[in-house]
Amino acid sequence: MSTPLILFCALLLDALLGEPAWAWARWPHPAVLMGRLIGWADTRFNQGGLRRLKGVLLVFALIVTGWLAGGLIAAFGWLPQLVVAAILLAQKSLIDHVRAVADGLRMSLPQGRRAVARIVGRDTKGIEVPAVARAAIESAAENASDGVVAPAFWFLIGGLPAMLIYKLINTADSMIGHRTPRHAQFGWAAARMDDLLNLLPARLTALLLALLSGCLNNWPQIAQDARLHRSPNAGWPEAAMARALHVALSGPRAYHGEMQPLAWIHPKGSRSPGPAEIDSACARLWQLWAALLALCLLLWLIGAIL
Repeated sequence: MSTPLILFCALLLDALLGEPAWAWARWPHPAVLMGRLIGWADTRFNQGGLRRLKGVLLVFALIVTGWLAGGLIAAFGWLPQLVVAAILLAQKSLIDHVRAVADGLRMSLPQGRRAVARIVGRDTKGIEVPAVARAAIESAAENASDGVVAPAFWFLIGGLPAMLIYKLINTADSMIGHRTPRHAQFGWAAARMDDLLNLLPARLTALLLALLSGCLNNWPQIAQDARLHRSPNAGWPEAAMARALHVALSGPRAYHGEMQPLAWIHPKGSRSPGPAEIDSACARLWQLWAALLALCLLLWLIGAIL
């Protein structure tokens, strides 16, 4: 089975099953195993001198690990590749978590706060409905790139080994790629490599969102807004989602009790989003998923013809 067709089936399987609790109650999720590996490396090597060099070596080791593990699994045929790829995609679980915020807000503001606190790192205590909705929509946009488009992109480029490398580096970035006294040096290489691996997928996500929502003519404004974001990549899908939903995203928010004066993305959009806008964001994510399916079929047909 060709790589695009394997990915097509993996996207369908992930959308159908998501993250079945019965499976991960019995066996550790691959993301959990990745996290344990990186956590062990952080505890073992993030000490003493030469921390940046140690972080570079860790990234190299993760790349080798992903390549070897992916190659080993691929040697057993297309079915194991399909299953692992479906597990590493996050379409259904992402939408379930984002939609839970809208459902929570419809019940009460505290319920919405609790739901959004599960998917964002900012302070959520005391924030109002628009801030809860913005947080959910921003998470939907960013994770559509990190959790769906980027893994799919790298699977198409280099098969399961490339997908595993991406997931390992992305997990490392989320765990150690922070500008804190502990991780500024050791996590530097993981953060930079994650930026590199997400460079094209983030922009592809933004392009597809803009195309599917009919706001491709606003691409110059989307690009301008994206550059206001503190992340070199996350701003792109967020800026496209903001235009698609006609809402303002980002803006000031608190982390660890300190307000951060972040710029607004699409500042002319509505600053009072609510559950309906979160639902619309989820609908956009399903459109994005359908576009990926269509792209896989197109690539498969081209390969079959050639």
